Amino acid sequence: MEEVIRLVSGYIALSVEAVAAMVIAYGTIEALVRLAPILVGRGSVGQRRNVRIQFGVCLLLGLEFELAADIIRTAIAPSWTDIGQLASIAVIRTALNYFLEADIEALQK
Repeated sequence: MEEVIRLVSGYIALSVEAVAAMVIAYGTIEALVRLAPILVGRGSVGQRRNVRIQFGVCLLLGLEFELAADIIRTAIAPSWTDIGQLASIAVIRTALNYFLEADIEALQK
């Protein structure tokens, strides 16, 4: 039974990671499309700031999905090694989220 739950949670984690990749890919494509006029000289500093804010939001959301996938993956009978790896990943991603969110808030002012 535990093996079935582990298999199902693995597929769920993979699905959540796929959603994270799609969110980040969408944000990247949107940022590139919105940046194109700015790069050829027809945009303003305000537009560039808005692109950075929107792209940062997509990155934040993608990181949150990635962290959720890691938690799901290690939720079923984790070993101490799994817990240590999850803790390390959580600290790194939380720090990235914190600084990215601080940058976004600074840009919005």
